Amino acid sequence: MTTNAREADTEPEHSGLIAAETIAPEVGAAALAATDAAVSGGASAASEASAASGARPRRALPIWTQTSYWLPPLVLLALIIVVVYIVNAALGTRGFLLPRPEQVLAVYFDPKTGPDILAALWVSAQVALVGLVVAIIVGVAWAIVMNRAKWVERTTFPYAVILQSIPILAVVPLIGFWFGYEFFARVVVCVLIALFPMVSTTLFGLQSVDRGQRELFQLQKVSRWVMLRKLEFPTALPSIFLGMRTSAGLSIVGAVVGDFFFQRGERGIGGLIATYQSRLQAPELFAAILAAALFGVVIFLFFGWLGRRAVGKWYDFG
Repeated sequence: MTTNAREADTEPEHSGLIAAETIAPEVGAAALAATDAAVSGGASAASEASAASGARPRRALPIWTQTSYWLPPLVLLALIIVVVYIVNAALGTRGFLLPRPEQVLAVYFDPKTGPDILAALWVSAQVALVGLVVAIIVGVAWAIVMNRAKWVERTTFPYAVILQSIPILAVVPLIGFWFGYEFFARVVVCVLIALFPMVSTTLFGLQSVDRGQRELFQLQKVSRWVMLRKLEFPTALPSIFLGMRTSAGLSIVGAVVGDFFFQRGERGIGGLIATYQSRLQAPELFAAILAAALFGVVIFLFFGWLGRRAVGKWYDFG
């Protein structure tokens, strides 16, 4: 009687352990699937839930349609224009040092200078875009390798910091000596300037994965490629697009610097700036600088729009 009673008491415990062992993998797989769905389709799940509850989702207006987004920069631009007029008038006969805005705008419509600025800007744009693409590819790949192997990060990341710290003007003569003074050398300058933001921001995004989600993937013994594709890379996307915006502006700087020093072949906007500087053509000089700056703003806004399209449904990209 006593033996039978003990066996009867232990049967529920054994059955409970067996059930727990059977259910645990299923629960882990379900949790992994839920995490994957949250990363890839969180926005659609939220919209379905709101539709099921009967509440109509409220659509936010695009940020570029809001007055508060455009009004402050326009007010500041108006103040800058007023200050330029005041300084130009105060300079008197030396007013050519800071030309009036209408004199700068007239350069774009002058048949002698307008086409030259557009042609030079197109050459610099090609250099900047090629350098930016190379910097994005190399930077993302480098950051992924460092995230996968800590010894690679400890070995190579200090050199990335050193590369960023070296003044580019000190390296430009070496680049010309090694790679010539034409298109390829200008691209190398752009890559050197734009590479570090891509490396640092991508590595930060890959390493900012939630520890609980990472342990959940490790519990399921998924491969490193699956973890990168389904967890780490989606988490790093906002940081990657932030790095793209930063590197886009730096690539324009690199193109102008490369054109300024490497003037063989087609002349870029930097070479045109050097020519106007030597001739003391102030309105043309300001017009060329303004064209390069506006192109940088366009590239910056493009990557901001691209980032909002890619991750704006689940991350406030700004």
